[in-house]
Amino acid sequence: MLETKDLTIRFGGHVAVNAVSCAFAPGTLTAIVGPNGAGKTTYFNLISGQLKASSGTVRLNGRDLSALGVSARTHAGLGRAFQLTNLFPNLSVRENVRLAVQATRVGSHRHGLNLWSIWSDHHGLTSRADDILMAVSMKDKELSTVASLPHGDQRKLEVALLIALDPKVYMFDEPTAGMSVDEVPVLLDLIRGLKRRKDIVILLVEHKMDVVRELADRIVVLHNGQLVADGEPAAVIAS
Repeated sequence: MLETKDLTIRFGGHVAVNAVSCAFAPGTLTAIVGPNGAGKTTYFNLISGQLKASSGTVRLNGRDLSALGVSARTHAGLGRAFQLTNLFPNLSVRENVRLAVQATRVGSHRHGLNLWSIWSDHHGLTSRADDILMAVSMKDKELSTVASLPHGDQRKLEVALLIALDPKVYMFDEPTAGMSVDEVPVLLDLIRGLKRRKDIVILLVEHKMDVVRELADRIVVLHNGQLVADGEPAAVIAS
């Protein structure tokens, strides 16, 4: 479903990601690991479009996305959660999710933005947002402003926004970073729920090897921007 071919980026004389080729099949969760500075987040940024590759390609279902920006790649089916939450802090939890649902509807409209149809579908958008909040166990906080939420709930909300976008590829960049011990299991349960779907790809950058062992179907190891190992978790961890 997702493939990178010889994906490379150079910053001056430094090659941060060096000709990384990987293919990711639907129904799998791949953990991308490596030491600090290995190029993991940079590789994510190249896939999602935050950075423009010096060379190489990114393909989704055979379509070359390499020339597209972040927004176009999102509408094509790449969903990304970041190390730091990217939310609307002064809006309510429900409004954050409803806007993500609405963005998906607008992005799929082939003949431009129809404000009347969006307004008339307000109930449908809100209903879909409520269903997603139920799925992530945040319905009781739907009227809370995002700024008032603890960090763990903000991470859960970011997963809710990803679900609202209904991407083909879910990309999680250290989703448990900054979370307390009590908050981590809730987020991992959400990712486990996504894993039950067999029509999506899940990519996970994570430093915590206990999380990787529990969730990953496959591990890809980057070091100095190069792919140095790729395989089943037990084999890669033993290497």
